[in-house]
Formats: sequence, C-alpha cells, structure tokens
Amino acid sequence: MRKHTLREALRGSLTSGEIARLYSGFDVVGDIAVLRVHENLWTKRELIGETVLKLHGHVRTVLCQTGPVSGLYRLRRLEWVAGEKRSETVHREHGCLFKLDLAKTYFSPRLQHERARVAELIKPGETVLNMFAGVGCFSIIIAKHSQASKVYSIDVNPEALKYMEENVWLNRVHGKVVPILGDAAKVIEKSLAGTSNRVLMPLPELAYQYLKSAVVGLNSAGGWIHYYDFVHAGKDEDPGEKVASRAAGKLGSLVAGFQIPVKRVVRNVGPNWYQVVLDIQVTKD
Repeated sequence: MRKHTLREALRGSLTSGEIARLYSGFDVVGDIAVLRVHENLWTKRELIGETVLKLHGHVRTVLCQTGPVSGLYRLRRLEWVAGEKRSETVHREHGCLFKLDLAKTYFSPRLQHERARVAELIKPGETVLNMFAGVGCFSIIIAKHSQASKVYSIDVNPEALKYMEENVWLNRVHGKVVPILGDAAKVIEKSLAGTSNRVLMPLPELAYQYLKSAVVGLNSAGGWIHYYDFVHAGKDEDPGEKVASRAAGKLGSLVAGFQIPVKRVVRNVGPNWYQVVLDIQVTKD
C-alpha cells in the first residue's frame, strides 16, 4: 500500500487554505525530523509533528526550525514539537555513522551526494585539508571511501569538534582523520601551510573570504580546491558561471594559474538562490 504524504494525511484536520501553506518537505537526520512551519500554521505545529511521527516509523523526534542557519557556528534555531525531547541523534550515510546534536552543530543531509562525489575524486596518497569540517562528515566519508593518506579536519565550534572526535573513533578512522579546533585561516598559517593536495571549503558564507588561506594550504605544486558559495541568479543567468567569475577575480592575484573544469549547482536554497560548487585546479609555481 502506498504511504500517504503529509498533505494527504492532514486532509480533514486542516482546511484547504492551511493545506496549501503546508511545507510538505522536511529534513530527516538520524531519527529526528526537522520541519519548517508557516506562521499561519504555528498553532497547528504539534498536530503536524504528531502526523509526521505516524507517517514515518523510524522518526522518534520532531523539531521545528524557527529561523535560518546563523551565527559563527551556523546553528539552526529549533523548537521541540513532538516525540522524544532531544536534539542529539546518530545519522547514517554512505556506510558511516555521525553522532551530532542539531541544536549545537551544523549538519545538512542534503549534501550527501556532494560528500560522495568529492570522496570519489580523491587519489591514492593525497593529503586533504577540510577547512570547515563540522562533525566530520566530508572528512570521514573521504577517509572511509578513498585512499587518502591524511585528512586534516578543522572547525571553530568546540561542540562540533567534540562530536567529530567521537565520530572518528566510531568510524575507525583514527590517525587518518585529524580533528583540529580553531579558525581555519589561523590554523593553516600556523601549522598547515603547503601541506595538502586538496582543500575543501564547504561553508558558502565564508569561502570567498578564506580563499587565500585555501591556496596557502596547498602544496608547492598546487592542487584542487572544492569551493562552495551561495549566489542569486535570474532566469537568464548561469549560477555556476556567476560564482566562477567572482572566485576567478580573487584567484588571479593569488596563484600562477588555475582552471575551473566543474561548476555545478548543488541545490536550490530559495527562490533564484543556489548553492554552487566549483572544482578549481590551481597551479602555484
């Protein structure tokens, strides 16, 4: 029997106008569902949450996101709606386990394809530098699914580092993934300049600002930078080209040469807003 959608399940409990305002899509992280609720449906949020629990047997907790991801640590503002009162869970992805607290650390299940894509690009023996590692998802998936020799994994959030360290042991990649607490630019300048074949920048809010530090982290021959950014693009604009043009303007003064063979939209993040990744090949000498 086909499972009902959230909208179908709530017909009879909500008016047609309320159904029209219902956000039917939501994130599931481990056994926690994270909803967005339209302001006109705010008084119905517990009903919506209980319905999600009934529809999805593996979900044990329903939280509502009450504001955008914000702040230095990229946290969501969350309110408990239904089920068990907690924000910690264990998420499974690509054969890896990630313990995390959604109220204290940043995590998006919508990047799972991107994490796998990058891991497939890693060549045997590479040293990888992840400038914005969070609880270690990119880093650990790379360590488990490639023959990288070392993955330096930096994050400024102490809570993220705590979970990253636990996840390193949980996934048996201790010694291959090296968790480091601190601001990526300062860490690279102090101890990781010229160490890496490949640098990851999975924080669109800061990638442009930290691009020079990514270049510094590459070894003397250069290498690859995986650069993520947000961009607004109209119907006649190419989001990838728009991000590439901006990044190229800064790279021209930082490196001897570069090319950007991959420019792709990772996901839509709002009307005419996109998250874009550039795979940038850098030559330093």
